[in-house]
Parts: sequence; structure tokens; C-alpha cells
Amino acid sequence: MNFTHDQLTDGRSYRLFNVIDDYNLEALCIEVDLSLPSSRVARALDQIIEWRGKPRMIRCDNGPEYISESLAEWARNQGVEIAFIQPGNPQQNAYVERYNRTVRDDWLAHHLFSSISAVQDFATS
Repeated sequence: MNFTHDQLTDGRSYRLFNVIDDYNLEALCIEVDLSLPSSRVARALDQIIEWRGKPRMIRCDNGPEYISESLAEWARNQGVEIAFIQPGNPQQNAYVERYNRTVRDDWLAHHLFSSISAVQDFATS
């Protein structure tokens, strides 16, 4: 899992929370909003688990949403290991980094969005 950032036409920054299945390289989640705190990350992961089943491990960087106590508690309650990559080594999370690059190069760089709902609709259509 990882985040991508961009801006709406009015200059407000927004984030995309992306989750990729490392085994089959399938995108499992794209959440879009101005703010995506750890509670939203946990909610999105719960939806993925409901749909696909529980993973043994989730790989991510050391971003504040991922190192929060609330996400650590979520992982303990779910029995899911959070595997943090080494700081400064995004290649350890290469699949989602590559996915983020594709999202950025193939559609964020080519489209201007005026609302969060427009980004979410485009991302999930």
C-alpha cells in the first residue's frame, strides 16, 4: 500500500491511497480524498478483507498513517503483519511504486479534476 498526491484545479492537494496485490499485481483499492488518516486506511483495508480475504502481510513505507498506533492496533486485531520497508528504499515496495507511477503518468498527468468525486469516479471506472 502507498499514497500518491496531486492537486485539484482549485489548487487543493488530494491523496490517492493505493493497494496492490503483490502476487497477481491487481489493484485492490484506490481511495481518494483531501485527507486519508489511518482510520480511513483501516476502513479501506477492512473492505478489501471483506471482498478478498485476509492477507498474512501488508508491505508499506514508514508514513505517518502506517506507523500510527491505530493502524498497529487494527493489524493486531486482524492478525495481519505490517512489514515496513527500509526508509529511503522505495524499491522494496516496487509493485505499488510502479503502479503509482502508471497512475501519475497515464491519467493524473493528462486530466484536470475539479472535485474529489471526479477523481474517485475516474479512478474506479
